[in-house]
Amino acid sequence: MERVLYEVKKTVVGQDHFLERVLVAMLANGHLLVEGVPGLAKTLTVKTLAATIRGTFRRIQFTPDLVPADLVGTRIYNQKTGDFATSLGPVFCNLLLADEINRAPAKVQSALLEVMQERQVTIAGETHKVPNPFLVMATQNPIETEGTYALPEAQVDRFLMKVLVGYPSEEEEFVIVERVTGSAYEPFAVADTAQLLELQAQCRKTYVEPALIQYAVRLAATTRQPDKYLTYGASPRASIHMIECARALAFLRGRDYALPQDVIDIVPDVLRHRLVLSYEALAEGLTPDELIKRLMQKVRP
Repeated sequence: MERVLYEVKKTVVGQDHFLERVLVAMLANGHLLVEGVPGLAKTLTVKTLAATIRGTFRRIQFTPDLVPADLVGTRIYNQKTGDFATSLGPVFCNLLLADEINRAPAKVQSALLEVMQERQVTIAGETHKVPNPFLVMATQNPIETEGTYALPEAQVDRFLMKVLVGYPSEEEEFVIVERVTGSAYEPFAVADTAQLLELQAQCRKTYVEPALIQYAVRLAATTRQPDKYLTYGASPRASIHMIECARALAFLRGRDYALPQDVIDIVPDVLRHRLVLSYEALAEGLTPDELIKRLMQKVRP
């Protein structure tokens, strides 16, 4: 994974936290929800990553007129043969970028989230498996909310993490401008999908002691306790995802065992999209991140 990271960094400047979380999602075999303004190299990151692992990459721009068949595929009638043929949609790839997922209506969002969960598509009674590995990165624009369809809580819960992507520093932006306006660099393939599957299998062997699992469970359980700032807390899926991500982060950091710090580092990204804030919290201008910070001060490993 170090070689993959090194190769991607030749193209993508900065965004270390975001890039690390993408690699964690790949190792943990999960999906990412990303929030950030346009122009922060979200598409470039996933496209470059696909090139470095010899994977297939597709990008879908979500719009209000999109229908599920545009994603998963459909049956097409062939006039010459008189038969129907299956045309598979763009979800059949290794890395899929679902751009502005909240622009499409609920039935389209549900079609994508079904593929994410089941890793298969049923078209006219026939089941088609998506390639393995399969990573979906869905983006949301935090600025424009007109004409958007909010993701239901039950569907948002299926995402492994929600990552906030911020602006680069002035030094990083200087390097970005230099690279973009200079000669183009084509990333090299330093691995393949078979090697990535092997890395995922190795990652699952990373040891997590019971005390860390208990810590993750306590964190998730505390969010469910009655609180004037929280309407709903995190589901058991949050506890599972915390451990899966901590294991992947430890593996990425070159260890075959997880430390409390791995769990601590990953908690905000895993819990951020799972907490439903109350009216009081919104009225006081509180964010999920601020509540997570208070929670982590209250619950120690």
